[in-house]
Amino acid sequence: MLSFVNSPALEHLRGGRNVSLAETVPADILHMVDPYWYQWPPLEPMWFGIIGFVITILGIMSLTGNFVVIYIFTSAKSLRTPSNMFVVNLAFSDFMMMFTMFPPVVLNGFYGTWIMGPFWCELYGLCGSLFGCVSIWSMTLIAYDRYCVIVKGISRKPLTITAAVFRLAFVWSVCMIWAILPMVGWNRYVPEGNMTACGTDYFAKDWYNRSYIIVYSVWVYVTPLTTIIFSYWHILKAVRIHEKAMREQAKKMNVASLRQSDADAKSVEIKLAKVALVTISLWFLAWTPYTIINYAGIFESMNLSPLSTICGSVFAKANAVCNPIVYGLSHPKYKQVLKEKMPCLACGKDDTTAAEIRTQATTEVSESAA
Repeated sequence: MLSFVNSPALEHLRGGRNVSLAETVPADILHMVDPYWYQWPPLEPMWFGIIGFVITILGIMSLTGNFVVIYIFTSAKSLRTPSNMFVVNLAFSDFMMMFTMFPPVVLNGFYGTWIMGPFWCELYGLCGSLFGCVSIWSMTLIAYDRYCVIVKGISRKPLTITAAVFRLAFVWSVCMIWAILPMVGWNRYVPEGNMTACGTDYFAKDWYNRSYIIVYSVWVYVTPLTTIIFSYWHILKAVRIHEKAMREQAKKMNVASLRQSDADAKSVEIKLAKVALVTISLWFLAWTPYTIINYAGIFESMNLSPLSTICGSVFAKANAVCNPIVYGLSHPKYKQVLKEKMPCLACGKDDTTAAEIRTQATTEVSESAA
């Protein structure tokens, strides 16, 4: 690609000697590059173009999708509920993650290496850690809130705006602390992969810095994943028990069903199962590869290539594209408001069932009564 003909990554082709990937970075940031990368040659220019193209598409889709979710949920009065504050927060953190992540990757990919200096490398790593962490915990708050509404039902304490704000403030505060720690000595932010992005140093040799990756992964991966699986498992279990009770009651009353249609019950259960499956699967698929890369780095259990590490980083960011689809389009009233305000973006028929509408109405009534 002509765009990369003058990049430092091609100096090894013109200088008559082989240089390593680490040697392609500017001198002012060379001290931040881990010695591990000296064994690798620079990537072919084609890969910079492919990665830049992919992250651009993902960035545009994420920015557009999450902006629409923020606009719809904040502009419609019927959607401004405490529970939906978690969805808006998720969309905002995803929006900010892509807003701060994809332009630098594209720009640095054009030059074939990180050209923005040490400070912006650290800031890039901080933003990726902060917004990624907030997004993960926003998904966790959504899962737990749905667990409280569906499993605990009327016995739960209704979620108030104050309680929702407190939970979000706690998440932002703790995630900010974790994001700042590498800048003050516990681990560090360094160029990674093809040298066009920065992240935590998972090749650190001392256990003091390695321990950051281990402890942080418990907070940002193990705990959220466990909570999400726990929440949706009990949600599906509660739905199955409820539907079984409804069928038994209908049999005692000698009627076919207590619902207007058996299709409603089946539809709600299937849709709920799909949302749960898609949510956990996308979350697991997006973040597990990057988690494996970090652990493979600190335990030196795998020979990580520059291409595999940057692809793992980009793949994790792809979750920011899926979230507005999963959490926005699985919300019945969101689809209705989207069709009213942005009919050009509303696709497919409105298949919202009566049961979904009743469930949403019950949730809103309990929240407004708080």
